[in-house]
Amino acid sequence: MNTLRSLLQDGRAHVMDGAMGTMLYDHGVFLNVCYDELNRTRPDLVTSIHLAYLDAGAEILETNTFGANPVKLSAFRLEEHTEAINAAGVRCTREAIRQWEAMGQWETMGRGTRRKPCVVGAVGPLGLRVEPWGPTSFAEAQGFFRRQIQGLLDGGVDGFLLETFQDLGELEQAIEAVRACSDLPVMVQMTLVEGGRTALGTPVARVVDTLDALGVDALGFNCSAGPAEVLEAVEEAAERTGIPILAQPNAGLPRSVGDRTIYLASPEYMARYARRMLAAGARFVGGCCGTTPEHIRELTKVVLSGSGEGLARIQVQSRTTAPAPSEGEPAAPSGEMRGGPGTSSETGATADLASLLASDRWIRCVECRPRAGWHPEGLVDEARGLKEAGAHLVALADPPRGVARLPAGMAATLIQSFADIPTLPHYTARDRILMDMVSDLLGLAGVGIRQVLLKSGDPSSAGPYPDPTHYADVDAIGLTHAVRRLNAGMEPGGNPIAPPCPLVAGVRLNQISPNPSRADDRYRYKVEAGAQFAVTQPVYDPDVLWRFLERHPDHRIPVLAVIRPLASADEAEVLANEVPGHVIPVQMRTRLAQAEARGGEVGARAEGLEMAMETLHALQSDARSTGIRGVYLAGSDKESLIHDILKALRQKEPPHASLA
Repeated sequence: MNTLRSLLQDGRAHVMDGAMGTMLYDHGVFLNVCYDELNRTRPDLVTSIHLAYLDAGAEILETNTFGANPVKLSAFRLEEHTEAINAAGVRCTREAIRQWEAMGQWETMGRGTRRKPCVVGAVGPLGLRVEPWGPTSFAEAQGFFRRQIQGLLDGGVDGFLLETFQDLGELEQAIEAVRACSDLPVMVQMTLVEGGRTALGTPVARVVDTLDALGVDALGFNCSAGPAEVLEAVEEAAERTGIPILAQPNAGLPRSVGDRTIYLASPEYMARYARRMLAAGARFVGGCCGTTPEHIRELTKVVLSGSGEGLARIQVQSRTTAPAPSEGEPAAPSGEMRGGPGTSSETGATADLASLLASDRWIRCVECRPRAGWHPEGLVDEARGLKEAGAHLVALADPPRGVARLPAGMAATLIQSFADIPTLPHYTARDRILMDMVSDLLGLAGVGIRQVLLKSGDPSSAGPYPDPTHYADVDAIGLTHAVRRLNAGMEPGGNPIAPPCPLVAGVRLNQISPNPSRADDRYRYKVEAGAQFAVTQPVYDPDVLWRFLERHPDHRIPVLAVIRPLASADEAEVLANEVPGHVIPVQMRTRLAQAEARGGEVGARAEGLEMAMETLHALQSDARSTGIRGVYLAGSDKESLIHDILKALRQKEPPHASLA
C-alpha cells in the first residue's frame, strides 16, 4: 500500500490534482465567500471536486485549506475556527477517497497495481508581510502556521504541501511549524513571476539551495506565469538538487472574458509541457489555477505512458547573464558621476544630509509641496529662494491624497538639477509593490538623490477621482529594511548590486500617537530595520517629544523636529480639531486668539512666529542630550513666515556653526 513517503522515494513520476478554487468558482461559488469554510458548510461540493480529480488519475489530493490560516480567516471572522476548518478539509478529502474506493477504482489504469491516494494538507502564505518586510515577527508567523498545521493533523493528513510562497523567510517559518508538530513529509512550492524569480527577486538557484539545506522532502514551483516558466525552473532545479521536484503550473495566464476570468491553456497543451517537465527531472506533476479534471486526465496519460522514461531531455535556453568583466575592466561603476544631478558645484553647494549629520551642524530643512501640473518653474524658484534664505535642503512632500501632481522624487531631481540644493523626497509605500519600490529607490540614487523619507502612507480617500482604492505590500518598516540591504549591495531577493546604494533612509516618528505603545514599537522596529534619521510629527510642545525620545535611549538616531508656524486662530483650531498629526496646546490657541483680537492678521502672524521660535529655541537648548539635530519647517502656504524663521535662525547661529 502506498504512503506519501513511499511515493517520494520510489523514483517514479506521480500525478497531483488541480485547482480547487477554479472548480468551486465554476460551481457558482462567488469570490466573496470563504472557500475554506465550505469544508463545513458545503462538504458534499468539496468532496465531489476531490472525487473528480481522483477519477482523472490524481494520486495526491490537496485539502481545501490553502487560505485556512487564522490571518486570512480573520477577514471572515472565522479565526477562532482555524483548527476545525482545517480538520474538516481533511475529512472532505478522505470522504472522496472512501467513495472512490467503494466504486472499485483501486486498479491503476495501465499498471495493474493497487494505488492508495494520499492526502496532503495544503498550506498557503499568511497574506501579510513578515519580518523584515513587515511588522509580523517570525515567532508570530510560526504561531499562525502551527494552528493550521495542528488542525490538519487532527484531520489525519499524510503530509503537507506548503505552496505558492513568495518569501523564503515566511516559508521557512511554515516549515519550522510543521517540524514542531509532526515528522510527516513536507513538500514545498514557490511561485515565480515572469523572468524566473520570485516577487521579491529571489532567483531559482537560491530558492533550491535554501530549501535543499532546510531538508524538505520535495521542492518545486506552482502557480507562476504558466507551464513555460515552470519548465525552465524545473530544469534549473534538477541541476542543483537530487530531492524530488514538483511542478504545478497555472493553465497559462488568466484572461478576462466578459465577466469571468478564464485560463486559456488547453489540457493537451498542459500535457505536452508535463512531458517536458518529466524529461527535465520533475517527479510530481499537476496543476494550479485554471487546472480542471480534464487537464489532470491528460497529465495522467503522460505519466502512464512511461513517466518520462526514455524521453530526450529538452534543453531550454538559459537566461543570459552578464559576462564577466575582462581583465582591467571594472566590475561595476564606482564613485559619483561628475556633473550629474545632486553634485556640488564649483562654488560649493550645500552639503547633503549625510555630510550635515557628520559635521554636527544644526540642520535647516524646509518642506515644499509640488504644484498642480507638470511645469517645475515655480517650484524651482521657491527652492532657490529657500537656499538663499539659509535652508540646507528642501524636502518634497507627496502630493495630497487623490490629487495628480508631479511626484516627489521627480520634483526633487528637478530641484537638485536647477536650484543646486540637496533634496529630501518623501517616498510612500502605499499602493506600490515592493520590487517596484526598490526600482524607484535605485532610480533616485542613480539621479543623485542621497536621502529619502520613507512612509507607510494613508489610504487614498479624497480627491476628484471616483472609487479610490489602496493596498499595502510592505510598510515603512519593510521598506527601511529594503534600503538597508540596497546600501549593503543586495536586492531584497539576495541578488548582489554593485556599487552599493548610497541612500540615507529616514522615517517618521509619531510622538503624539493616541496609541503610544504601538508608536513606540513601530519606531523601535524602524530603527532596528536600519533607519538613519527620523522626522517628527509637528512639534507644538517640546516636552511631548522629549518624553518620547527618553523612552528610546537604546534606539537613538538623529531627529529633525517638524515646526509648522501658525498664522491665525482659525487655522490653529482647524488643525487641532480636524487634521490628524496636530496636537496644539490650548494655551497656544488662546495666545493666537488674543493676539488676533489685539492686532488682527498681523498680530496673529507675529504671535505665530514668536511661538515657533520659542519652540525652536527650547529644542535647541537640549539638542545634545535628546539627539535632535535640526528643524524641518513645514507649511507650504506660509512662505514668508518660513523665510522669517530661517532669517532668525541664521542671525542666532552662523551658517557653519556647530551645535553649542
